[in-house]
Amino acid sequence: MPTEAIAQFCLQLPGVREDRKWGNNRVFSVAGNKMFAVLDFMGGGLAFKVDSDLFLGFVDRPGIRPAPYLARAHWISMAMPAPLGDAELQQLLHRSHQLVVSRLPKLKRIGLLLD
Repeated sequence: MPTEAIAQFCLQLPGVREDRKWGNNRVFSVAGNKMFAVLDFMGGGLAFKVDSDLFLGFVDRPGIRPAPYLARAHWISMAMPAPLGDAELQQLLHRSHQLVVSRLPKLKRIGLLLD
């Protein structure tokens, strides 16, 4: 999945905005500043949050590693092109979005949670 397709997928999720931070990193976040994915991470990769119980399973897969500085929050990173299929990558980005939204205060969650 090309990086521009990843960006477009992230932007179509509810309440998402894109910012440039830390040089040229494309940061996708909800509720103003709660990030769930970063493109061009550490020089050209992709990083995003995963379920804590699945974190170790993902970092055991070839091409996927703990995200520097974010691994303690269960973020993984990978070089592009991503070592995952398009459908699996979209599912994981959707889940990352939902993990972040589920931790927002109840008032901010309205309209952002998906099934």
